[in-house]
Amino acid sequence: MASKVFHTLRSWLLILLLAGLSLELFFVARIAMMALVHPQSTAFQRSEMVRLLRMQGQILWAQQWQNEANISVNIKRAVIASEDAGFVDHKGVEWDALENAWHKNTLAKDRALKQAQKAKERHERAVQRAKKQGRSLPLAPSVLSPSPKVMGGSTITQQLAKNLLLSSERNFVRKAQEFVLTLMLEALLSKERILEIYLNNVEWGEGVFGIEAASNHYYRVKASQLKATQAARLAVMLPAPKRFEKQSQSKYVSARARAIASRLADVELP
Repeated sequence: MASKVFHTLRSWLLILLLAGLSLELFFVARIAMMALVHPQSTAFQRSEMVRLLRMQGQILWAQQWQNEANISVNIKRAVIASEDAGFVDHKGVEWDALENAWHKNTLAKDRALKQAQKAKERHERAVQRAKKQGRSLPLAPSVLSPSPKVMGGSTITQQLAKNLLLSSERNFVRKAQEFVLTLMLEALLSKERILEIYLNNVEWGEGVFGIEAASNHYYRVKASQLKATQAARLAVMLPAPKRFEKQSQSKYVSARARAIASRLADVELP
């Protein structure tokens, strides 16, 4: 009986191993093809299409591929300055940046929990005072749901790996696969090609994907015509494009854009 169970378990493990290997070979083949063929869509874009269709009953979409030569050097430099200063030098992952982001996120979470606990205690005291006075005071849900600001440490290549081929789930297995795909991208594609694919597929607002669509949407110009200040403002939007689309003229965006624009001349391109 034990021998039969062991044989069955071994068979299942072999099947899982082969399935995992097949998946990785599939990813290798897809990435290798991207050296010559432009990707038609990304996993993130497809999920966004489904979301827009469910929420709005239609898909309002803007995207147009532009070859690397037709993309302004200003936006290339601005995105590197804003998102991944070490892009030309690293092999896909900036371990120091990840460690720093993890440390800051841990501290932010601890602070948020402490603030939430203090807020909860204040509210409980208010509830007790209200009871003594014959009043009721329900517990506010926000008191128990701290939302610390999450800082990222992902490189441009990691962002591309995640958006291109993976779901939006957040777990250890998905993060491990992201690292593997990042290494595949760096091994099979040039830095120029990685940046070209990234700029043509990254989100810049609700249903706005790629630098050509973003240039037209915000400035009514082609991607090749972007000025330094325009490119800097677009680069600022990348961490949260849907939010900054509604706050494109905010003081934060303006100040951050000026800082990025001032560094463009020092940015090294691949």
